[in-house]
Amino acid sequence: MRTRTSAPRRGAPRRIAALAVVSVLGAGLLAGCADDGDSKDSSGSGSSSGGSGGGGAKTTLTVGVFGAFGLKEAGLYDAYMKLHPDIEIKQTSIERNENYYPQLLTHLGSGSGLADIQAVEVNNIAEVTATQAAHLEDLGKVKGVEKDAFLPWKWGQATTKDGKTVGLGTDIGPQGICYRKDLFAAAGLPTDREAVGKLWAGDWQKYLAVGEQYKAKAPKGTAFVDSASGVLNAVTGSGATRYYDADGKVVYKSNPAVKAAWDTAASFATHGLTAKLQQFQPSWDQGFANGTFATVSCPAWMLGYIQDKAGAAGKGKWDVAAAPKPSNWGGAFLVVPSAGKHRAQAAELAAWLTAPAQQATFFEKRGSFPSARAAYALPAVSGAHHDYFGGAPIGQIFAKAAEGTPVQALGPKDLIIAQNLADVGMLQVDQKGRSPQAGWEAAVKAIDNALDQ
Repeated sequence: MRTRTSAPRRGAPRRIAALAVVSVLGAGLLAGCADDGDSKDSSGSGSSSGGSGGGGAKTTLTVGVFGAFGLKEAGLYDAYMKLHPDIEIKQTSIERNENYYPQLLTHLGSGSGLADIQAVEVNNIAEVTATQAAHLEDLGKVKGVEKDAFLPWKWGQATTKDGKTVGLGTDIGPQGICYRKDLFAAAGLPTDREAVGKLWAGDWQKYLAVGEQYKAKAPKGTAFVDSASGVLNAVTGSGATRYYDADGKVVYKSNPAVKAAWDTAASFATHGLTAKLQQFQPSWDQGFANGTFATVSCPAWMLGYIQDKAGAAGKGKWDVAAAPKPSNWGGAFLVVPSAGKHRAQAAELAAWLTAPAQQATFFEKRGSFPSARAAYALPAVSGAHHDYFGGAPIGQIFAKAAEGTPVQALGPKDLIIAQNLADVGMLQVDQKGRSPQAGWEAAVKAIDNALDQ
């Protein structure tokens, strides 16, 4: 933030990686975290009514997700069934979103093979909202759903131009900067998270300047950041306009904000401030374990990933500070197909699963940060601290980032654009020493080819 059991593609919420370490999260993420109950996987699609043991007939609602989405693992289905003895919830899961999403589009088009509730990854929500709204229920009209309970930009991502809200947000990925206190101290930089955040507050160029300071006294064998691509992702996520404009036009080539983000990230590479790694590859994981870089742009869901990869030796060495500018990376939605047999009951379940109280539980149990801002005042969020990261008040840090993230227009091919900018263009600058202009041209060529297909 979803991850699944292998390294996710760039731009995805990383639920595969993040939720694969749920046992680690339970041990160190939040004070007062309860253990999840055991649950068994269910298979099958569609909805049905069947006999129940000891009661009347039950309505079976199915939920289709990708990977270890987390709602079931957080115990939310069990909690709902206790409140509604006439409902049985069964979940189906396809491991990777790149396999799940094409099937979802096919099923929406045919009106068959759908679960009562389907999950949609944030990088797909723009296409779903623009092209599939006629096949989905308007969840903004469901009893108990309050628009003002959600972050405005999150609500807007799944709302059509004529005001139909086809998806309710489950979680988001507000970003901070995770940093190694021991490496900062060795380089003569402050280590207190408030002081660290002030070093680069308000400007990504200040983050670059701190990197120069780090490099001057860097411990041998270490770099300031993990990768230039990671910086690029964070900077582009903090702008109001990115790859598409409000009218749905592809503007990444002409958008000065994207070019400025590119130039900033490329400067980290050309100034020798990166460890030249590719995120979510084995060498990147090893970098956490060996302490070979001092900072990484990290959304809330990445804390568990860092804890898992850095291991016990990293406890107390890592901390998290505010990013230069609020930024988001990741998140998902629930939609209710109109072809379902139990649309009203499915919509009621979707509304309950995404209500502030349940999102707070989702965060407490799984580390998925709420998209419902009304959850931020709840103790499970506002009082959340992370022992592994020096007791950092992560609930407060990420809530502030979430509320400051700009409303950002999303497009149907956001993920393709982001992947090629990072993995075709910036990676060449970072690892192969190509010029920023050459890397940009390579990325643009790859993107244009992909968009023409």
